[in-house]
Amino acid sequence: MIQIQHVSFEYANAEKGALYDVSLEIRPGECVLLCGESGCGKTTITRLLNGLIPHFYEGNLSGSIRVNNLDVRNEELYTIARTVGSVFQNPRSQFFCLDTTSELAFGCENMGLPKDEILARIDQVTRAFHLKKMLGRNIFELSGGEKQRIACAGVSAVQPEVLVLDEPTSNLDVDAIEELKQILLYWKAQGKTIVIAEHRLYWLKEICDRVVYLDHGKVGFDLPMQEFVQFSTKRLQELGLRALMMEHDTFPEEESRSKEKIRLLDYRFCYAKSGHPALALSDLAVPAGSVIAVTGHNGAGKSTFLRCMCGLEKKFAGTTVLHGSKKQRRQMLKECYMVMQDVNHQLFCENVADEVALGMAQENKEQVEAVLQELDLTEFADRHPISLSGGQKQRVAIASALLANKSVLIFDEPTSGLDYRHMKQTAELFCGLQKKNCTTFIITHDPELIERCCTHVLHMEHGTLQEFYPLTAENEALFEKQFRFS
Repeated sequence: MIQIQHVSFEYANAEKGALYDVSLEIRPGECVLLCGESGCGKTTITRLLNGLIPHFYEGNLSGSIRVNNLDVRNEELYTIARTVGSVFQNPRSQFFCLDTTSELAFGCENMGLPKDEILARIDQVTRAFHLKKMLGRNIFELSGGEKQRIACAGVSAVQPEVLVLDEPTSNLDVDAIEELKQILLYWKAQGKTIVIAEHRLYWLKEICDRVVYLDHGKVGFDLPMQEFVQFSTKRLQELGLRALMMEHDTFPEEESRSKEKIRLLDYRFCYAKSGHPALALSDLAVPAGSVIAVTGHNGAGKSTFLRCMCGLEKKFAGTTVLHGSKKQRRQMLKECYMVMQDVNHQLFCENVADEVALGMAQENKEQVEAVLQELDLTEFADRHPISLSGGQKQRVAIASALLANKSVLIFDEPTSGLDYRHMKQTAELFCGLQKKNCTTFIITHDPELIERCCTHVLHMEHGTLQEFYPLTAENEALFEKQFRFS
């Protein structure tokens, strides 16, 4: 089904290659996991399979890539798309329509299928993916998990033989991950060939048949999943991989915290189009200098809450009490720094070093070099940020925030696309922010990150506060219940 033979690739204007003499064969109906540290070549292989390399991403390519008897190098993208369906890390990047029903029909319409056949396929995926209540909805009003389901269903309607997914769970909550798991099992039952590039491993144990570990652009090992699951947690961590089990260490006893509080008063917000309340928080006090995990299902209002706090939503009229004084929206813009979920929206400079220093009131070369080293970015200092992998871009945005010298830092899914080692480094830097009395809010679905650096959990649903608690031994049951630890 898939034959990659002696493939090497170097992106245009890159200082070194992304793949080196990679050979890989995947049989029909197999489900294969591609794993490895950020920048190891996982995404590059997915782009080889769906034809984005060499037809969209330019560079020096050698070797042979065949998918279902198609020579990817010499076929047009629209021909490859009939055989290979892709689900990207951010499903918004693959949407072409404004409503869900049109999006489900889009791929079939591009193929020129008759109207009756298109309607039949929409009906089929609607039933298979339980989408009846989502038909006809505005794409931009969907949660992250809902967007992922629509993306999967739209691809499935085209009925490709091969499905390629790149970091599909990076921004999904535990329920959405379970829904995605059922989708993959549905595809497996149909005999589809599936390739998944992923950092979160625990949910794939019963799905994938093989595990291909990539190390600096080369295949480190290719093992059956039954053998891979025998790896100890320590060995996985040495390889830069996340855990295979949902487990956590015991939380400490209550520690003394700063007596200063940040109060959030009358936080209310509605999006104009829907008219429905997206945020309703009356009075909440959080300890200054703490690291707060903001959790909840996709669409719970987490990003809306923190966009309002930092002053990005113009129609928000709530008040924040910070440093003992009331501050309105415009004042909070000067106090906060936010790293968005899609960091591509806030990368502006020509090289990484300048990007990291962009938010500094006064540039300090030593501080820039120190944070670059802490986040393994020194070798990319002269690279253009857009040329980096997803995980590397995430680390650049985090480094820029750390040097901005703001009272409140906000990170929206900062570990999406990060492997174990870089997640651990990022957590250590977040821990260091407490010593600077900087208050940090982290929107995340990543329990490994939370237990490594967060002091509190702020759990939201439907724009309202469900729970706010310190991460101490007495609250372990709350944490385990929320993230469904086995």
